[in-house]
Amino acid sequence: MKYAFSNEQMRRADAAAIAAGTPALELMERAGQALARAVSTAMQKKGAADALFVCGGGNNGGDGFVAARILHEAGEDVSVLCLAGHFSPDCAAVRERYRGEVLGRIPRRRYGVVVDCLFGTGLSRPIEGENAALVEFINGCGAYVIACDLPSGLSESGIAPAVCVHADETLSMGQLKQALLLADGADVAGSVTAADIGIPALERGAEVWEAADVKKLFPVRRSNSHKGSYGAACILAGGAYSGAAFLAAGACLKSGAGYTKLCVTERLFPYAVGKLPAVVLKEFKAIDGDILAADCIAAGMGTGVSERLYVHIAELLGAYTGTLVLDADALNTIAAYGAEVLDKKSCKVIVTPHPKEFARLVDKGVSEVLADAVNEAKAFAQRRGVVVVLKNNRSVITDGERVAINPTGSPALAKGGSGDVLSGLLAGTCARGVAPFDAACAASWLLGRAGEIAGERMGEYAPDASDIIGFLPDAMCSL
Repeated sequence: MKYAFSNEQMRRADAAAIAAGTPALELMERAGQALARAVSTAMQKKGAADALFVCGGGNNGGDGFVAARILHEAGEDVSVLCLAGHFSPDCAAVRERYRGEVLGRIPRRRYGVVVDCLFGTGLSRPIEGENAALVEFINGCGAYVIACDLPSGLSESGIAPAVCVHADETLSMGQLKQALLLADGADVAGSVTAADIGIPALERGAEVWEAADVKKLFPVRRSNSHKGSYGAACILAGGAYSGAAFLAAGACLKSGAGYTKLCVTERLFPYAVGKLPAVVLKEFKAIDGDILAADCIAAGMGTGVSERLYVHIAELLGAYTGTLVLDADALNTIAAYGAEVLDKKSCKVIVTPHPKEFARLVDKGVSEVLADAVNEAKAFAQRRGVVVVLKNNRSVITDGERVAINPTGSPALAKGGSGDVLSGLLAGTCARGVAPFDAACAASWLLGRAGEIAGERMGEYAPDASDIIGFLPDAMCSL
């Protein structure tokens, strides 16, 4: 398992390392050495004869001056482009040690590798003026672009404004940064590597699950087992829309649960007969003992928003003792009739909103939610006592204490129904007895991996949600 940290967490860790006796200049030297190695490797792989470091006047620029000095002293053809008028004390000190070429204006010469050392995490305002011109130059230079720490302009929440470096590779100094995983970070950072420069983490970062972590939740099955060994999941879905119910139940069938029960309305029931022969099909009339006997219930997919649904949700929260997954219209109904219903519950609850659904739950704008996705999700989880899966290209998962950022995914998942697939997969995983937070991390990882495989085999435009279900076995086998 890896961990990702906020910019503020890294600033505190950096300050603690300095206070413990490691000079700031020593940390800058280590960062520069790591960056020099990354640039040298890129030059060799790309067959590049030269490199240009675009440096600001802060400590990110200092890392660049150190790396440029190391490569220059090793005989490499490197230059530095720096338009800064003011320098931090540490940046000024390492700048004096660099004896290579320093350019005072944007060159016409083309370089094989260009290194972004403008701002890193030290940016607190939009990039303007000559710095915006430098970003435009980096993005349009046609070179292989390496970003030092963060692509300049990328916000801590992973939002990339109009003026932002688009890198082919990012070297995150000290620890992995959350911004490189969230939202636009996945698009502008390129391949991401963390460089250990001797800054120990002070606090727990966001978990970034890997295949080995997911695999632990899908152990080899005993031969002496049966369907009752692997739990029962119940899907309460459909009504306004039929497809959601079948997608959720179809994904649940691939999850490893022993039983998948699908409960649909009277209107939908005739169309559901024979649709998925492996499910236990039931016509929904009321919350009864048969439904409450399931190890996990997933509700709200394609149901439509109604006061009647709100009453059923309240019934489930009060009477059910398993794990309840609330998705789609269950969340829209809660937003419409009152989120306080979540406060009185006898069961464990997982909510799986996309940003717009989450914005309705917290009565904020979508952009406001995405501007601080980790803390927004964490605050809601703490307040309501639930596990939140805030779905996005890189979903945020939290129980209010632990936080995870799912690293898998593909634009192939950007289709209606992908969330229904996640709900079914999550319900079946919980039904097997996996704890809610862990199940949410595993199901999100597997859905993302299935999307990646679908994109590789079908292209990112063609797959629909039913195709994603078909690739879930491949995702599990990839473990």
